[in-house]
Amino acid sequence: MTGRNPGRAAKATARICQTGRRYRGKEVAVDLAVLGIDVGKFEFHCALSVKDLVHTNHFPHSAAGFERLHRWLSNRHVSRVHACMESTGGWSEELATDLHAHGHTVSIVNPLAIKSFGQSELSRTKTDRADAALIARYCVTMHPAPWEPPSPLQQRLKRLARRRVALDEMRVQESNRLGAPGSSDVRTSIEATLSFLDRQIDEIDSQIRSLIDDDPTLRSKRELLTSIPGIGERLAVTILGELPNLSEFRSAKALAAFTGLCPREFRSGKSVSTSWLSKAGNVHLRRMLYMPAVAAIRSNPILRDFASRLRSSGKHGKQIVAAVMRRLLVLAYGVLKSQRPFDPEYRVWATSRTSQAAISPTLNP
Repeated sequence: MTGRNPGRAAKATARICQTGRRYRGKEVAVDLAVLGIDVGKFEFHCALSVKDLVHTNHFPHSAAGFERLHRWLSNRHVSRVHACMESTGGWSEELATDLHAHGHTVSIVNPLAIKSFGQSELSRTKTDRADAALIARYCVTMHPAPWEPPSPLQQRLKRLARRRVALDEMRVQESNRLGAPGSSDVRTSIEATLSFLDRQIDEIDSQIRSLIDDDPTLRSKRELLTSIPGIGERLAVTILGELPNLSEFRSAKALAAFTGLCPREFRSGKSVSTSWLSKAGNVHLRRMLYMPAVAAIRSNPILRDFASRLRSSGKHGKQIVAAVMRRLLVLAYGVLKSQRPFDPEYRVWATSRTSQAAISPTLNP
C-alpha cells in the first residue's frame, strides 16, 4: 500500500539531522531529513530518515506518484529533505527535477559509489526497499554534493544530441545488413529503412542547429569549441549538451575524471599492471571523443606534437589516442573557461613573455 500508509518505522543506524553540512566551502543543507530513493521504471521506493526513525514507502513512477510522495512527506511534517538517488538517466532526472522544483535539496550519485558503500557495510540483502535505505545511509555518511537541474534548453539539446548518436548507430547496423549474404530478399526493406533514418538524421540536425543559433550563449560556445582543430559540429554539440555548467569543475583534471579519461594505476606488492582508462564517467562524451582525437592528431599542431612525444616515449596506438582524447577535452575546457578561441601560438607566446620578464623585469611592467 502507498499513500497514507506510514510505512515501516525502525531505529536509524545513524542520526540524520545534520547541522551545517558543507560542500566546497558552502552550506548545502541545514537540519534536513534524508530521503533515500531507489528509482525504477515503473515505481520508486523511498526510505525517509527523520528523528532516529526510518519510514519506507513506494510510489508509482508518474506525475501522480510524485504528488503522492509530497503528500506522504507532508503527513510526516517534513517540509524539506536532502533527497539522494542513483544516476539512472532520464528516470532519475525526472523525479530529481520535481523534487528540486518543490524546494528540496537533491543529490544524484554514481551507482558505483552506492554499490561500494554497501559492500563496505557487508550488505547481504538486495531488495528495492533495502536499496533505498542504503542510499539514505550513504547520504547521511558521505554528504554528496547538491545537484542543480540543467535548463530546459540544455536538457533538450542533450536529448537531441543523444538521439542523433542513436540514429547513427541504427544506420550503421542497417548498412551492414545491406551487404550481408542473402540480403537480396530484404533489400527493399533495408533501403526503405535507411531512407527513413537519413530523413530523421537531417531533421534532428536541423533542430540542433536552430536550437543553438537561436541562443546567443550556446552559439558563442559552439564557435569557441569549433575553433579547435579536431572538434567539429557534432562533438561541439555533445560537449554543450553533456556539460551544461562548466563551473562545476574545479579544473581540467576534474573534467577528465568526470569523463572517465583519467588513468587507473594498479600496484600492489610485486603485482604491477599496465595503466588503463578508468572509464568511470560520462560514456556519451567519452565515445564521441574517439574519432575527433584520431583526426586531431593529423590536424591540430599541438596535439600532433603531443602524440609524437608519446610515440617516442614508447606509447602505443590506443594509448596515444586516449591521451589525445583527454588533451582535446582539456583544450575545450580552456577555451570555454577563458572565453577565447583556440590559438596554437598562445603557449609559445606566454612562455616567451614569461622568460623575457624573468630576464628583464623592467621590459614588462
